[in-house]
Amino acid sequence: MSAPDPRATVHAPSPSLESRFRSGDLRALSRAVTLAEAGLPAARPLLRAAREQAAHKPGIVLGITGSPGSGKSTLTDALISHLRGLGQRVAVVAVDPSSPYSGGAILGDRIRMLRHHADEGVFVRSLASRGALGGLSARTMQVLALLEGAGFDWVILETVGVGQSEVDVASACDHTLLVLTPAGGDGVQAFKAGIMEIADVIAVNKADLPGADRTVRELVAAQGLGAHDEHTWFAPIHKTVAGEGQGIAELVTAVSAHRAHLGAAGLTERRTRRAEFEVRSLVQERLLRRARATSADLYARVARGELDADAAADALLGGELT
Repeated sequence: MSAPDPRATVHAPSPSLESRFRSGDLRALSRAVTLAEAGLPAARPLLRAAREQAAHKPGIVLGITGSPGSGKSTLTDALISHLRGLGQRVAVVAVDPSSPYSGGAILGDRIRMLRHHADEGVFVRSLASRGALGGLSARTMQVLALLEGAGFDWVILETVGVGQSEVDVASACDHTLLVLTPAGGDGVQAFKAGIMEIADVIAVNKADLPGADRTVRELVAAQGLGAHDEHTWFAPIHKTVAGEGQGIAELVTAVSAHRAHLGAAGLTERRTRRAEFEVRSLVQERLLRRARATSADLYARVARGELDADAAADALLGGELT
């Protein structure tokens, strides 16, 4: 009997990116994130698959925000270590600020988490903010959806940290952790409209510095100033020293308590709000792209007083110039 002709061998087709993603292939996940961040059509079936899988087993999506220098990245790193000790799989999206001039970003948050690079139960991805208001990239929501769909137990979004204006994170996540520091004016800043209202859990980080107890007292007093009833959730306040892992277990417990407080109905409401935020972000991104591609003559006419700005905006939205 003659040997079979090797040229006649039938090779099984290589699995598609979607099937590899569904099976939990981390390389496929990384590729899917790249496609989503670039806004390419090839990401759409992957996003549908991710949302389908997440509907059956939703993860905990936690946003971490606070002023620059408050230790958000160090705290995130400590949370990874603690959660991995509990056997939880963790994914992190770290949004870094983009230069308003070059558009580039350092993407340095990965550096602080390098010790987890060999752990297959940890996935860390840095994204540039691309100038997005609120500190979040327009594609951040889709990246979060992919990570949740990949079956991670915790998906952590660490934001740029732009102070009082950064409230979008509350629309992007199930729970929001606000990180403040003592003796830096953060307690006073937190009282101002917006930033206190988004916090579900508060960490007073670098609590080994003077003034930590005073900051906690100020925050507790501020919580009592707003309107509230017996159903109001008062964000628990915990002192942490992230570099030493102090107070991290208490933060995880507080997040779990808030999840129980929300219940199924509350989580559904927040996830609907997340979908709304994602769609609005994409609409905004496309309108801005159209505005940038518009002929400079339109803007010159506004500058010369030949056209009012409202009419120009209507034209960009698909209306006609009069």
